[in-house]
Amino acid sequence: MPTGEAPPDPVRTTLVAILQQLNRAESVYEGRERDQSLTLPDLERVLRKHPPVEDGQVKVALALGLLVRNGFVEADAAPGAWGAKKPPAQKARYRITANGKQFLVDAQQKSDRIA
Repeated sequence: MPTGEAPPDPVRTTLVAILQQLNRAESVYEGRERDQSLTLPDLERVLRKHPPVEDGQVKVALALGLLVRNGFVEADAAPGAWGAKKPPAQKARYRITANGKQFLVDAQQKSDRIA
């Protein structure tokens, strides 16, 4: 990193990492709708070594909630999730939206630019 440049925002990098995982799941499992989404435990497992998550700076559940509230990710409740013992967020399946894909593309283009 060049001197004088601010370190990357841990929340933003986590948001991008979540969107990358959801986009990957959608691409890899094209045609198998259920497999094109991930649950919160799936995302927490995949991102456990992501530095801001590993250091405790960012909680995956909070970052995912932010993405849902901003329309970058949509949640589909699993059948029976509301009456189950686990909280609905644990059973819900999350998938990237068109707005989420655009945010991901924009974020990757900005990080690939040469100053």
